[in-house]
Amino acid sequence: MSKLRIVILGSTGSIGTQTLDVARRHPDKLEVVGLAAHSSIDAVIAQAHEFKVRHIAFGNEALVNDARLANAHGGVSVGFGQEGLLDLVRMDGVDMVVNALVGAAGMRASYETLACGKRLALANKESLVVAGDLIMPLATKVDAQLAAAQSALDESCVSVGETTGRAAGMVDAPGMHGALMPIDSEHGAIYQCLMGERAAEVTALWVTASGGPFRGKTRDQLAGMTAKQALAHPTWHMGPKITIDSSTLMNKGLEVIEAHHLFNMSYDRIKVVVQPQSAIHSMVEFSDGSVKAHLGTTDMRIPIQYALSYPDRWDAPVDPLDFTKLGSLEFYPADTDTFRCLALARHAGGVGGTLPCAMNAANEVAVAAFLRDACGYLDIDACVEHVMERHEAQGVQVVESLDQLAEVDAWARAEARDYLKTHKR
Repeated sequence: MSKLRIVILGSTGSIGTQTLDVARRHPDKLEVVGLAAHSSIDAVIAQAHEFKVRHIAFGNEALVNDARLANAHGGVSVGFGQEGLLDLVRMDGVDMVVNALVGAAGMRASYETLACGKRLALANKESLVVAGDLIMPLATKVDAQLAAAQSALDESCVSVGETTGRAAGMVDAPGMHGALMPIDSEHGAIYQCLMGERAAEVTALWVTASGGPFRGKTRDQLAGMTAKQALAHPTWHMGPKITIDSSTLMNKGLEVIEAHHLFNMSYDRIKVVVQPQSAIHSMVEFSDGSVKAHLGTTDMRIPIQYALSYPDRWDAPVDPLDFTKLGSLEFYPADTDTFRCLALARHAGGVGGTLPCAMNAANEVAVAAFLRDACGYLDIDACVEHVMERHEAQGVQVVESLDQLAEVDAWARAEARDYLKTHKR
């Protein structure tokens, strides 16, 4: 079997480094052919040396004359800015792009990956939250191409009395041919629970939440919370932005919107439940009352590896969950009165169009301000709500292009910054 050739965008972040760990464990199955980060020159060069990567890029164009780039081994191509990142995506000899870029910057890379007919392993939430209306049609097109190629391969193997060993016995379902694989514990869990099932028989998707470090707190108690406290997640080790989003439940709101796009599911059938142990990563409910739940160790290398290995399963990158030590499993409703970002995200998704773009941009600005102690914790949802209200008052637009979304994003960021200057607690 030939190796899967992958490009990793965001290779120095949490998802990127864990993806490289999976590649380290499976050198016979994976070949890293491209690496990109925003500014971490030393780390990317070290990764390029280890994995013998000849193509790297940096989102920060100001690094073009940085002397440290001389440490890259001979023959390495180095790109800069958005075009540098996209050049990695467009390269010949790339089978899959792992998009672990943080924020709206990852959208165009996701779009370009699928537009080039390549598979996308997606850890960038904003790609679907903001541009799902543009990206999912591309994913469907690539999925159809993969299905056709698999069908032709199966027929060829049958004619000579062989089997491919891939996708055998599976009930065909839209989106199940691997064009867009979510690198996310919740959506990866739902994806696996849907395998072999008929979409018409799915009645609900249950997205689980840990509840974050502030579960059970009141609004008054949240008012004085610091970034250090918000970053102390009880079960997952993630980057700072997504950890703050987890504490506000915005992360769960983003996942609801993602699930809507990924699984073509109406919002009234996407439910959120708090599961503090983070042992159940998500569930799917069916018309006969059955519920499938995906359980596993809280380690992101599991969904990362599955996205890369699909439809196969490779040896586990971590120790399996020990059910004898798990203890009890608790479930609670999500407190949307206290953690208002979840309700705001649901509203944005329900309205659709460009409102999720405005919501996401405002959240990014507010979270960044909170992390540098430039606003209070409750300013985050207040800022998001203000920008959403302003955008709805001006008129939500149908999503038509990435350039249009970039304009809405820029407007929302400016509106959010202005709000925080005058209204922060």
